[in-house]
Amino acid sequence: MKLNYKFKNKKLLELALTQSGIDSKNNNERLEFIGDRVLGLSVAEILYKMYPDDNEGGLSRRHATLVSAETLANVARDIELEQHIRHGHMTGGKIDNVLADAMEAVLGAIFLDSDFETARAIITDIWSGLAAAEIVAPKDAKSTLQEYVQKRDSGGLPVYEYHEPVGVSHNPEFTVTVSAMGKSATGVGSSKKTASLDAAEKLLKILDF
Repeated sequence: MKLNYKFKNKKLLELALTQSGIDSKNNNERLEFIGDRVLGLSVAEILYKMYPDDNEGGLSRRHATLVSAETLANVARDIELEQHIRHGHMTGGKIDNVLADAMEAVLGAIFLDSDFETARAIITDIWSGLAAAEIVAPKDAKSTLQEYVQKRDSGGLPVYEYHEPVGVSHNPEFTVTVSAMGKSATGVGSSKKTASLDAAEKLLKILDF
C-alpha cells in the first residue's frame, strides 16, 4: 500500500480494511465515520486557501466532488488499497463504494493512531493536486438537474421519492426515484445521497442533457 504513514497500532489498520460484509461486528464503519469528518474539514481548508475568489456555493461544489465516492475510490486505487481490503462481495457498482469506505476508514485510523495534524498533512499531500485540477467549480448531478428543470419548466423543481432501504441492516441498499418534466428515473446506492445522485444522473440522460 502506497501511503506515507506507518501505523503504530497495526490493529487499527486491519480494522480499517475490514468490510462489514466479512465481519458484522468488527469492521471499518466506525472508522469510516471519523475519517469522513477528518477528510471533510481538511479538504474544506485546502479549498478555502486555494480558491479565495470562490463563494460558498463554488467551494461547496468543489468539496462535494473531492469527497465523493468516485474520488475516494480513485485515491484508493492510486495507493493500491484494493488488494489489502478484506471484503465479502465487491463486484459491479459496489466496488467504488467499498473502496471509498475503506479509504475514509484508513484516514480515520491514521487520525486515531496519531493526531489531526498528521492526518491533515497526509490528506493535504494527496488532495491538493486533485483540488488544483478542478479549474471550474463542478456541479453535482442534483444541482445540475435542478437548474436544468428550473430553466425549462417555469421554475419547477425535481421531486425525490425515498423508498425503504433493503438488505441487511449493516449494509443496506437505498433506492430513490426522481421525477421532473413528465419523466422519472430511479437510482440506487449505499446511502440516500448516493442513490439520489444516481437517480439525478439517470434522469439527466433521459432528458437528453
